[in-house]
Amino acid sequence: MPEGPSIVILREAIEDLGLKGKPVRHVEGNAKIDKDSLINQKVTDFRSWGKHFLICFKDFTVRIHFMLFGSYLIDDQKKTKPMLSLIFDKHELNFYTSSIKLFDKPAEELYDWSADIMSKSWQSTAAFKKLKENPKMLACDALLDQNIFAGSGNIIKNEVLFRCRIHPLSKIAEIPDAKLKEMIKETRNYAFDFLEWKKEGTLKRHWLAHTKKICPRCEIPFHKEYLGRTKRRSYYCESCQRLYD
Repeated sequence: MPEGPSIVILREAIEDLGLKGKPVRHVEGNAKIDKDSLINQKVTDFRSWGKHFLICFKDFTVRIHFMLFGSYLIDDQKKTKPMLSLIFDKHELNFYTSSIKLFDKPAEELYDWSADIMSKSWQSTAAFKKLKENPKMLACDALLDQNIFAGSGNIIKNEVLFRCRIHPLSKIAEIPDAKLKEMIKETRNYAFDFLEWKKEGTLKRHWLAHTKKICPRCEIPFHKEYLGRTKRRSYYCESCQRLYD
């Protein structure tokens, strides 16, 4: 599943095509939306919120969620039929194995932009407040909660918890405020590190915990378990990552 930084890369790539203000000439695909309503409508913006890619029009928004196996091609096609294909005068956008929805509202009215870890509108104070309102939540679940950390996924979760030395099964209520604030800060920091490394093609080289077998601090085996409400893979060290419970 693409995490927030990967969606930012997609957004930037499409922005470089100069499609803002350009009309959609043809629409096809398996998505169960009113495709005809998009024809000859001008795109006002391309935006990202968390793991969602948004194609914005004057009075409505197309949301693309890549789920676990979604993908896209720009000015190219796969042999399989896309979920959504948007044809412009000089370019085409094709989205595969994705959840496509059409909302009759502009994007500004659909999302809490302060929750997006990649957004200029991100508010760490809002994230802290939401965490304190969920005292029984586990740290591993908190970092995957899109209402708190929109754009954070399993890679960011594992790497941030390792950076902050927090055990994934720690309860929010038991984590000291200073440590919670550190976790919030490092989530945004790591997201932008992720973005830089992803663009360089070096992301995996920088992983310290995710998919790793040995803790680089303690030089002992990592634990790998499917933890929390979401049962996503967690990689952690029981020596240097403290359990707050």
